[in-house]
Amino acid sequence: MPTNRKPTAESETPTEKELTYIQKVWHTVAIVALLVVVILIARVAFNVLLMVLAGILISVYFHGLGDMIERKTKWKRRICMIISVGGSFIILALLFWFMGAKISKQIAVLSDSLPQTVNTAKHKLSETTLGNKVLSYLSDDNSDQMFATAKQFFSTSFGVLGDLYIILFLAIFFTTSPNLYKDGIIKLIPEDKKELGHCVIDRISYALKGWLKGMMLSMVLVFILLGIGLGIMSIPVALVLALLTGLLKLIPNFGSAAAMVPGVLLALTISTNTAIIVALIYVVTQTIVSYIVTPLIQKRMIDLPPALTILAQVLMGTLSGVLGVILAVPLLAIVMILVDELYVKKINKPA
Repeated sequence: MPTNRKPTAESETPTEKELTYIQKVWHTVAIVALLVVVILIARVAFNVLLMVLAGILISVYFHGLGDMIERKTKWKRRICMIISVGGSFIILALLFWFMGAKISKQIAVLSDSLPQTVNTAKHKLSETTLGNKVLSYLSDDNSDQMFATAKQFFSTSFGVLGDLYIILFLAIFFTTSPNLYKDGIIKLIPEDKKELGHCVIDRISYALKGWLKGMMLSMVLVFILLGIGLGIMSIPVALVLALLTGLLKLIPNFGSAAAMVPGVLLALTISTNTAIIVALIYVVTQTIVSYIVTPLIQKRMIDLPPALTILAQVLMGTLSGVLGVILAVPLLAIVMILVDELYVKKINKPA
């Protein structure tokens, strides 16, 4: 005898708790769109974060100099910081005052001699098969593409002066009240992780101080050694070339190679032997500073693998241009410290 079974709510609506296919599609589209928006915002905000990092580095320099003055003089902290910030600006202004006229003259000489230098280099290159291939590659469309890429590489978010203005004011704010920003970061950390937060911040500060110390001394040594070497060889505008090489020391690996090009080209206008000697001067100077002096200064800083450093520079250069390349090494040091403290030490911690 058939029984009339009353249908249950589950049998009437078997997919009530499940999303329909169309709803799933729309949810997927919404998630992808949200990710795209977040990536675009991060892409724009990333340059701002780099400017914040640059401001922090300048603030670390001011505090490092203030600490040294305090250790030597035993004066109050506020007075030492005023001397650190004010003295740095005064020394920079005096350097521009005394060396500015000579440097400007040499820059004018360099700009006047640049066309002749380029023509001489082209003539020397055209005498060899490899040189002809290089000239053909650098001509017409390829050269236009290279200039366009270089223009994009050296472009910044708010222009060079705008970025420098923002970085400088951020550095001053970070210098005047560092505890305000440090305590703000610590407040975002759960109570049981605050000790770890202090440890991470201290390690990052220590690493950035080591990087700054090594970088500044390297720049000064490159400027002095290269200026003496180029002066002995009677290379025109030796002071400008040495200053340019010292500044490009901010870009590890790639800066040294780029700085050698104008010096060798100018030496080529004198003779081929002079160009070879000048190239050797560049190589020897960079080798002494990069592989002997800098490691001794930065020996207590986090050890950065060379291949990983180059990859970080290429990635940062693609994302943020020249500012990214300059800040790639300190940013990589920060990331490695975070990975070490938050992940590596946890998985290697004995039971």
